[in-house]
Amino acid sequence: MAQVEATTERIVAADADTVFDALADYSGTRAKLLPEQFSEYEVREGGDGEGTLVHWKLQATSKRVRDCLLEVTEPTDGELVEKDRNSSMVTTWRVTPAGEGRARVVVTTVWNGAGGIGGFFERTFAPKGLARIYDAVLARLDAEVGKQ
Repeated sequence: MAQVEATTERIVAADADTVFDALADYSGTRAKLLPEQFSEYEVREGGDGEGTLVHWKLQATSKRVRDCLLEVTEPTDGELVEKDRNSSMVTTWRVTPAGEGRARVVVTTVWNGAGGIGGFFERTFAPKGLARIYDAVLARLDAEVGKQ
């Protein structure tokens, strides 16, 4: 099994603390940021960053739905890590200052892909599809907290 990685980033028109707080707000803001590929969103423990346990289903393709149960940690300042209890998937959100009143958000998801021909297609197409989904999340984040 080869590791598969999808990364996307965006400059958001808000300071890094505001952006990070919005991303870490699983009981409020985060649900508003999710596009139609996410369903059954539910905070099961916590709700604000470290210690949160959150569930959702992610429909990455018309045939592929991941049932995710994510444990959230904050290993360093400006970083949220979501580890799926149901798979090898780990998503890391990094928020850093990007000039006056702006923040750079980089989201990276990694998981152990399938082997064989299915794995080839997964490594080829899944990162682009997941990057599109997370680009939509980042656009909604900018619309929610950005200074327009």
